Amino acid sequence: MNKYLMGFLLLGTAFFSGGWLGATGMWPSSFLDSLIGFVNHQSMEAPGQMSSQGNTAEKKVLYWSAPMDPTFRSDKPGKSPMGMDLVPVYENEAVDGDDADVVISPAVVNNLGVRTAPVQRQDMERRIDAVGYVAFDESRISHIHLRTSGWIERLLVKSEGERVHKGQLLFELYSPDLVNAQEEYLQSLSIQNKRLRQASRLRLLALGLLESQVKQLEKSGKVQQLVSIFAPQQGIVSHLMVRQGMRVKPEMEIMTLADLSSVWLQTEVFERQASWVTLGGRAEANFSYMPGVTKKGVVDFIYPTLDPKTRTLKVRLRFDNPNENMKPNMYAKVSIFGKTNKQVLTIPNEAVIRSGHGERVMLALGK
Repeated sequence: MNKYLMGFLLLGTAFFSGGWLGATGMWPSSFLDSLIGFVNHQSMEAPGQMSSQGNTAEKKVLYWSAPMDPTFRSDKPGKSPMGMDLVPVYENEAVDGDDADVVISPAVVNNLGVRTAPVQRQDMERRIDAVGYVAFDESRISHIHLRTSGWIERLLVKSEGERVHKGQLLFELYSPDLVNAQEEYLQSLSIQNKRLRQASRLRLLALGLLESQVKQLEKSGKVQQLVSIFAPQQGIVSHLMVRQGMRVKPEMEIMTLADLSSVWLQTEVFERQASWVTLGGRAEANFSYMPGVTKKGVVDFIYPTLDPKTRTLKVRLRFDNPNENMKPNMYAKVSIFGKTNKQVLTIPNEAVIRSGHGERVMLALGK
């Protein structure tokens, strides 16, 4: 403790204690003599020198440094560029190395939980994280239309969402045009007119009869009043526009069948990431209702134009969906992987210190 400060503390203690005051309110002469001698002794010491009892007498000031900027140094005390008092750096406190080096004691390192990791060389892929939604694979959708007018006499599919198999009977149709076309074909067979028979056969096929149905007509020789319409593919009924007994026309859509064994996942990437996406590139998707499950897919199509409002590029991904876990209109977290860079220097992402002017890392120099 500074000896001047010690003297004044003694003086204050005596003043407030009251024990030194006599009955006449005067200070004892012995105490005043001791205090004056103490102050005179201190004033005889050279300014700036410390008592031999202190540890700082052996220290030598090398330079003066700013508290908030260790790279700022001065050979004399003063103010830092931030207006703060410069602090001395003593000889035994100086650290060899670069000005930006920071020394932290092992105890502080342990208390702060500081961790280090080695820089490594490994293959790295550009990765784009986005959000997408599941849609039908339009290459696996069938729209059922008729090529003639008629009435649906028997409808076997009752509601949307029903599952059908390829070749399954969907409904039976009564159409006067189909009945007349069958009669004409049977007449052409009876008169042995090859040209007329070929024309009548092509007319039946053009009106929507299958090749197997035409052969059945040739074999039986009987006109079918109700024509059976079968499913061209497997899937679910995504749209059902008719009911039993309705009159239908060629311009009406009867129903839509969608195969969910493969689905599309529509997503968007930012303009600056457009060059990272490549056709056939690897993609992954995660769904909230399937924690821990990652679906694998590929980039199926990259749309040629950007959205003028959002400045994003639309990308279509394709995923196999054998169990039909991915359902249309579901949201998913998507990762698209670009070109792989071979053997690049890598560090943990959490080790990067990001600021408004760039990115920095701390290099561990041992002790």
